[in-house]
Amino acid sequence: MDVAGGLPKLTADVSSAVDLICASLTDGGQLFIAGNGGSAADAQHIAAELTGRFQRERQPLRAMALHGNTSALTAIGNDYGYEHVFARELSAHARLSDVLLAISTSGNSPNILRAIEAARKHQLRVIGLTGENGGKMRSACDLCLCVPSKSTARIQEMHITIGHAICELVEERLAKT
Repeated sequence: MDVAGGLPKLTADVSSAVDLICASLTDGGQLFIAGNGGSAADAQHIAAELTGRFQRERQPLRAMALHGNTSALTAIGNDYGYEHVFARELSAHARLSDVLLAISTSGNSPNILRAIEAARKHQLRVIGLTGENGGKMRSACDLCLCVPSKSTARIQEMHITIGHAICELVEERLAKT
């Protein structure tokens, strides 16, 4: 199946995601990223590309994978339940100009949906990265990029491709300012 062949259909949405992220970062905001399993690895990867560098020398950009503090992750999971791990961490750090990038191959992960609810409560903009039909995330996000596949492996491969495209475009745009 040629999943990558479907990515050009997402070009306008990727551009809109970059617009939201750049507006936030320019305004002193931060990009929060949440995902489970392989999507957690993608979240951490994207945050690292932005806080370090992707392809060019520049100032570090404010980005954080919400699962990075393992003590908070396990304490919140133990005390409140795993479905609250991202929402609670986000609620502790979120500010009005921030953006949440929520990653779920199915679009139905309970802890990701709770993070989106928390983002809404704090008036954050929400970008979703999902598979096929977007699941419940599709209507919960300001912008939902749905990879046209049912295969978790193919969806995750395209998520990191999209993540790299976002990093490159954000870096290109903000390195000029």
